[in-house]
Amino acid sequence: MDQTTPIVLVPGLASSARIYAPVIPALWRFGPVMIANHVRDDSMAAIAARVLSEAPPRFALAGHSMGGYIALEIMRQAPERVARLALINTQAGPDTPEATARRLGLMARARRGELRAIRDESFLELVHPSRRDDAEILKLVHAQDEDVGVEGYLRQQAAIIARVDSRPTLSAISCPTLVLTGDADNTIPNAFAKEMAEGIAGARLVVLERCGHLPQAEQPDATVRALTEWLATEVV
Repeated sequence: MDQTTPIVLVPGLASSARIYAPVIPALWRFGPVMIANHVRDDSMAAIAARVLSEAPPRFALAGHSMGGYIALEIMRQAPERVARLALINTQAGPDTPEATARRLGLMARARRGELRAIRDESFLELVHPSRRDDAEILKLVHAQDEDVGVEGYLRQQAAIIARVDSRPTLSAISCPTLVLTGDADNTIPNAFAKEMAEGIAGARLVVLERCGHLPQAEQPDATVRALTEWLATEVV
């Protein structure tokens, strides 16, 4: 890969630049790293358009969880600008009615000032069972909550609820693609990662062991290996 090729990293729901801190030094060797701000708009189309307006002309793109939804929207809006794509612990399908109902309940609670409680409750599902007592990762989760804020969280949830089904457009992706997931992701089960990898020609699927929904924090070394191999893949 050209050493000057920029890299754009997109965080997930209620997540900020902090989630990528463990991997940035290794990625920075391949080119300048930009963390997309995804808290200012309430639709995937608008978030993607804003990221594109702030991004370099051509770049490698990685999206984690909600960031994967945004990355897939970027691929629809400007595929020619993306040199390579990484989809991390995410999925291509739309929200189910059950998921939407749950999100609306969480949004109501967040408006009542319960965002921290929501994140405390979700922590056991976010991480691998061996990490459920990991105070440092929990601290990271809460720090990101503060970065995003309640209004940002509400906008993100609205965008997630209204996202389109990206599965029909997976076959149009032609750049080198990494699909990364954890073996114990209870938030977005890795069956969805396998579905994406099968839908994108030539995609490489990596399933990290002893890992939940937060691979950058749970398995940073393995995540770095997967991402650096992705960045080093020759673009034909």
